[in-house]
Amino acid sequence: MAAPRMTVPIVPSVSSPRLWALIPCAGTGSRAGTAGPKQYQNLAGRPMVMHTLAAFAAVPRLSGTLVVVAPGDDFLASREAACLIAGCGGSTRAASVLNGLNHLLAQGAQAADWVLVHDAARCLVTPAQITQLIDACFDDAVGGLLAHKLPDTLKTEVQGRVAGTIDRSDKWLAQTPQMFRLGLLRQALEQAGDQVTDESSAIEALGLAPRLIAGSAQNFKVTYPEDFALAESLLLSRRTDRSKA
Repeated sequence: MAAPRMTVPIVPSVSSPRLWALIPCAGTGSRAGTAGPKQYQNLAGRPMVMHTLAAFAAVPRLSGTLVVVAPGDDFLASREAACLIAGCGGSTRAASVLNGLNHLLAQGAQAADWVLVHDAARCLVTPAQITQLIDACFDDAVGGLLAHKLPDTLKTEVQGRVAGTIDRSDKWLAQTPQMFRLGLLRQALEQAGDQVTDESSAIEALGLAPRLIAGSAQNFKVTYPEDFALAESLLLSRRTDRSKA
């Protein structure tokens, strides 16, 4: 059974721009070495994506969260998930995001609304980090993204050997959410094509400079098999801390 499309129209805002979260969730997770999509693998007793959605559900300033899944994917439809679902996932992340933006616009979202695009596999993001990004970017002319200043020495390589050392003083690791105006991001993705790996790259291609908001090393993307154990350990640690509070 295909995942249901959002059926309740979004009432247009006439005062101030609203905030939407968009979670591309149509990937197969080929690098994770899992039997199925990595975002549906259990971590700390819950599918990974459910941890992600819980963080966004705890941010009351968001008008809604749209999850873009592959056509025919009913994983979330069969669960109690505080989100809207659209089965319009594409063959790449950029295609899924663009399809999701078009879906929001078709349902009544406005081009001036803000959209926060977040990786389903960044399951350690916190409501505080999401709110921090919103506070920093809501009045910004361009928008911005969470990022982590590179802590390690960076090397270049030729045939398995070090070819040089790169100055890391101005290097950042891009994270998500990435927050931009819905209409601007749609235009940027349409022009950049579906091979860009994040929204900021598409915005940059328009000649704009997104704002960098300091994130956290814990907001990493679960990508490789060894990442699962680390993410689960951190999730369980947070649960323990909450129970002691």
